[in-house]
Amino acid sequence: MSPKKLFIFFASAEAVTWTLLLGGLAVRALADFPPAIMTAVGGIHGAVFLGYGVTAALVGVNQRWSFGRIVGGISLAIVPYATIPFERSAIRKGLVEGVWRTASSNDPRDAHWFDRLFRWFIARPAVLVITMLAVVATIFTILVSLGPPTEWFN
Repeated sequence: MSPKKLFIFFASAEAVTWTLLLGGLAVRALADFPPAIMTAVGGIHGAVFLGYGVTAALVGVNQRWSFGRIVGGISLAIVPYATIPFERSAIRKGLVEGVWRTASSNDPRDAHWFDRLFRWFIARPAVLVITMLAVVATIFTILVSLGPPTEWFN
């Protein structure tokens, strides 16, 4: 899967899970709604949120976005539907075009240790996916153990 397709998939999935989450909150406010459903929807949204963050970081590094653009792209997932205009802008500007950087080029930045490590993982998609799933699962487990964000500082 190309960087562009992966990024579009997760940006769209983030918007869909926002719709599910906000819709569930609206229904819960208006009617008797089983809490387990909101827990499941919140969990799905949380997993997709983390997946979008990982994807935005991977695509951003691959496409050599600035650090600010990467952080901004990840941060926009916090705002409902903000990934959509970011995704469209990135597509319009050609920021997601190209293939995964699995080999070194003449670019002097390719000699940096981080770029070498990045290419090593990108060249081994199974290892990358397993590692990213482990990282996301760990973060997800920590966040679930903390409970809802409204209770973090109580």
